[in-house]
Amino acid sequence: MAVTPDVTDASARLEDLIDTAHRIRNSIESVIEGKSDVVRLTLTVLLAEGHLLIEDVPGVGKTMLAKALARSLDCPVKRVQFTPDLLPSDITGVSAYNQQTREFEFKPGPVFANIVVGDEINRASPKTQSALLECMEEHQVTVDGVTYVLESPFMVIATQNPIEMEGTYPLPEAQRDRFTAKIAMGYPEPAAELEMLDVHGASQPLDKMEPVATTADVAALIQAVRAVYVSQPVKRYAVDMVAATRHSPDLRLGASPRATLHLVRAARAHAALSGRDYVIPDDLQELAVPVLAHRLLPSLEAQGQRRHPEQLVGELVRRVPVPDAN
Repeated sequence: MAVTPDVTDASARLEDLIDTAHRIRNSIESVIEGKSDVVRLTLTVLLAEGHLLIEDVPGVGKTMLAKALARSLDCPVKRVQFTPDLLPSDITGVSAYNQQTREFEFKPGPVFANIVVGDEINRASPKTQSALLECMEEHQVTVDGVTYVLESPFMVIATQNPIEMEGTYPLPEAQRDRFTAKIAMGYPEPAAELEMLDVHGASQPLDKMEPVATTADVAALIQAVRAVYVSQPVKRYAVDMVAATRHSPDLRLGASPRATLHLVRAARAHAALSGRDYVIPDDLQELAVPVLAHRLLPSLEAQGQRRHPEQLVGELVRRVPVPDAN
């Protein structure tokens, strides 16, 4: 049976995607030891045109992961250190009066980049955090009634410390909902920590990193991911999975329709990175916790029982019927 040109082209695009993603992954893992699952999820969010929230205790490599991804790509990257005195205009930009031209000129803020690294985002006030809402959802910034379009691809990688730590503010629900996924770095294995002492002890490995992909490469990867097929039963499975969070008595706030969209987009990217041009239920199951859990609010009873959203999502996923292979 002859292979049609469309099938051949799709196969070639998929191979290119895997090859480029493999280069980016190897580049990041040259700095981040023993966290292959975290690196893979980071790439999944990038190719799903999403934003990533990294939460964990200080010193486990949250900012290092964000910087490693940024250094691996040959594209504009800006970093914002979130502090209590940071203003919204410090992120989006401000209109300043030019004495020579006698006109106001817009001075772009650090959000005007392909990769925006927000370090310790929950140390800024909710008012400042909200400056990212329009950027993350609509890929644009409105200042003084004028709208400025952000370049594509655009990704926000934010780190935060656990909310019980001093000097932190909780992220508003609308802010959390705009992050495609949330991950935790976790402590490294002893072998990886020992290797870290050898690699990081004598020099800074970030300084040796060179870009392994361009903005055009990332844009091409995103286009290839958009072409990954999602069948109607799998789409229905995603809808049922998200709907289960809205009807659970253990949750005060379920996942939004935006969460369903993010889940399917991430599943497309996950399938492509696995070498498939179609999504299967396993993709949704593997991504359910990182994509859905951070958007949910447990009930008071669930909180009293110390049942975390990650645990509740896992229980719901096991109860939702899996569609047939056909």
